[in-house]
Amino acid sequence: MTVIDEHDQHPATCSGTVDPSGLPFLRARFTLPPSPEGFLRRERLTEKLDRALITPLTVVNGSAGAGKTLAVADWAAGLDIPVAWLTVDEADRAPGLFWAYVLEALRAADVSVPEEVGSPSDADSVDRGMLSRLAAVLQGRDRPVVLVLDAYGRVTTPEIAEQLEFVLRHAGEGLRLVLATRTDPLLLTHRYRASGELTEIRDTELAFTRAETVELLRLHGLYPSKSATHALTARTQGWAAGLKLCAMAARQSSDPETYLREFEAGRSVVGDFLLAEALDPRPPDTQDLLLRVSVLERFCPDLANAMTLRTDAEPTLAVLCRENAFVQYLGHSWYRLQPLFREVLRAHLRERAPGLETEVRRRAALWLRRAGLLPEALAQGAAAGEWEFTAGLVVGDLAIGQLFTGVHSADLSHLFARMSPDATGPAADLVRAACELAHRELEPGLHHLHHAEECLDGNGSGQGAPSLDGNGSGPAAARLSCALLEALSARLTGSPGRAEQAAEAAQTLTRDVPARLLGEHPEVTALVLTHLGSARLWAGRFEDARVPLSAVAGRKGGAQMALPRLECLGHLALIDYLDGWLGRAESRALEAGREAKRYGLPRRSGSGIGQLVLAAVLVDRDELDEAEALLDDMAGSGALLEDPVTQASRAIITGRLLLARGDTRAALEAANSTVPAVVNSPWAEDHAALVTSAAHLALGCPEKAEKVLAGVAEDRPACAIEAARVRLASGHRDDALDMIESLFGSARPGPAVTVRADLVRAQAAHQAGDTATVRRLVSQALLAARRDRLRRPFLDIGPWILPVLDTDQLRPLAQDWLLTGSDGHGSLGRTTVELSLPVLEELSGRELDVLRRLAQLMSTQEIAADLFVSVNTVKTHLKGLYRKLAVNRRSDAVRRARDLGLL
Repeated sequence: MTVIDEHDQHPATCSGTVDPSGLPFLRARFTLPPSPEGFLRRERLTEKLDRALITPLTVVNGSAGAGKTLAVADWAAGLDIPVAWLTVDEADRAPGLFWAYVLEALRAADVSVPEEVGSPSDADSVDRGMLSRLAAVLQGRDRPVVLVLDAYGRVTTPEIAEQLEFVLRHAGEGLRLVLATRTDPLLLTHRYRASGELTEIRDTELAFTRAETVELLRLHGLYPSKSATHALTARTQGWAAGLKLCAMAARQSSDPETYLREFEAGRSVVGDFLLAEALDPRPPDTQDLLLRVSVLERFCPDLANAMTLRTDAEPTLAVLCRENAFVQYLGHSWYRLQPLFREVLRAHLRERAPGLETEVRRRAALWLRRAGLLPEALAQGAAAGEWEFTAGLVVGDLAIGQLFTGVHSADLSHLFARMSPDATGPAADLVRAACELAHRELEPGLHHLHHAEECLDGNGSGQGAPSLDGNGSGPAAARLSCALLEALSARLTGSPGRAEQAAEAAQTLTRDVPARLLGEHPEVTALVLTHLGSARLWAGRFEDARVPLSAVAGRKGGAQMALPRLECLGHLALIDYLDGWLGRAESRALEAGREAKRYGLPRRSGSGIGQLVLAAVLVDRDELDEAEALLDDMAGSGALLEDPVTQASRAIITGRLLLARGDTRAALEAANSTVPAVVNSPWAEDHAALVTSAAHLALGCPEKAEKVLAGVAEDRPACAIEAARVRLASGHRDDALDMIESLFGSARPGPAVTVRADLVRAQAAHQAGDTATVRRLVSQALLAARRDRLRRPFLDIGPWILPVLDTDQLRPLAQDWLLTGSDGHGSLGRTTVELSLPVLEELSGRELDVLRRLAQLMSTQEIAADLFVSVNTVKTHLKGLYRKLAVNRRSDAVRRARDLGLL
């Protein structure tokens, strides 16, 4: 090694025209790369790079083709201070050669480097004194020098990193070092990061945003739709080279829009680039690992080892991730491939090793199953075309209930929609039956269910039954799955007897299923109880129905139990509503909505019975617009599980709504719509008759009304009250009173029933001229109705009640929730009272809910999510409260409400 101090002359070999090895300097390595045609300057990156003028060290770290070199070059070209550019070469691993090129880069940038600094004469070593002199020269400059080392990842010699850090530290404000690299640099960056002296731009920041993608495509003369742009950005993850290559190829396509959305990555210039840059340079074992894991959305070292039958995945993946080789770390030892790279590798796997994909997917499915990652195991089994194996996983793992929980229902249905008809065995038939019943395809569902049961019964020893990866469930899990589907089919067909049998069978079978499986899948027994409760409710056995419904509603269990709890709360709400307890019914229905929101259930989850109950409550409150909006919202979204209870409830509530609107003909048609069921429901028939009777009464035909009610069960309070009202309209006052007086026993129904009974009795007293009794009974009805804001009973009873309410005794009880037209001084402004939603005075309960959330500055979407209704429903409420508060804007509505004391 030749040592050069400040008094030495430069050797001839370091004359500035040749490097220490005696070869000429490659001048192209000192030149900033020019911006190519179609280059997009991204201001956010330029602004971030401007920090490089403040911090000593800047690292731009990204994968191949991420755009780091062009971004740095474009930024550097706009600086008004010296920029020394050096593209690092593999040969620069020798310290002497590296520093010779650094000095030459400084000189090429017109940075004065005095001769006394010296130059390396030996390619393999550098004198420490030369580095000290260089640092001193840089430290004494008036303006800093920006030194850009592009492709710095090629520097693999720790000695060079130590020397570079020495110069950077001692050059002070005279040097700004910028490293563009694919890997974490050999430099103590953590020290600079900890002291706030490091500027970093990594892969995620280098990625193009959707807006930048649009601009880049426009530079190439492309104007695709938003959806195509979104799809392209998602597939490439904003990878610069991928976007550029796609844009260039799309320009040559006859249909650029379709190309950008659906191009085959494995058969494109993008694929060629990725194979050349990220796969081909790797050792054969690493290539094999990448090709095999390309069938997975995510993977960990143990899973990769299972697929390669090796044990070296962990260090290999760590290196690939560190080198930005399109392998991304997700945390907790899990990785994934960049989506486009994954597509290319998978296509390459099929070409290089036909048939290997099926084998590695099968290995992945087995590992994932043992790891308890059933959804991913199913995806791999299905992709491998191993349908009997995949169906066996679902049944043997007792996971068939997940087809009905709303959490994974859509995914599983979509997965098995592709199942080959050649797949045989009880597991395949059970999965087919579950998918078909979930979509209310009763005939094929029952066919496959019964075929599966026959297969299981024909193999009593368990031979031929699902046998799944040693989980020990045997045929018991399959038979319990059969019981679940039997209970569901009984509910869907309105067959309470079959539901009872299925529930008994399920209870017996749980003794044979491993406790571990039952603990992992509480939804199975919960769904059986839910279906049993619904079937009992349909049969009119309300108290018997409460037992299984309450058992499930009171259980916890996370997302798996969310839909069974939602369903049971909704059915309990319906029972409360039918018994006349509107407050309880609304409370349970709202709790069901919160349960769905808490666990992010899709809108099309369950039967929607809770929302129907809320609509029914709104009708009783005479909040007809809100009720109609809720029913329309349900019709738009559709219910996933259409059973007789849902169908009958919707028909009855729709009929009552239409009747309240005055459309009696449509009300008759809606209430008498056919509900297919094996067993008729007494309460459904009775309540349909009530709507029909009320419609005939509204049309002035009490004889027809009486005839309709002849077949109803008069021991039901609601039916007896309607029958009494009809008798009263026919002039049979004493008969009407007798029917009501003998109605109530020890179990008194809720206010929605008792208020109507009191009003019918009051009407009878009114006909008899008994004013005191009229006031007492109306007062009693007002007190009972006030809490739940029950307006419909007062509207339905007839115009005779208006003067009764317009009295000093009763007006205070009706004011502010039932009567309108107040002059604000405790008296009525007119003797004729309107029984409707008060304009400019009273808001509905839901409008108040929306108003409170407006005051919290919640958006329309946030209000909809919080109230578990659609955005359109919230907009309907907003229109109503704007009209009633005489405002046009949200802020004005909140201000006005505060002035009125509503908030």
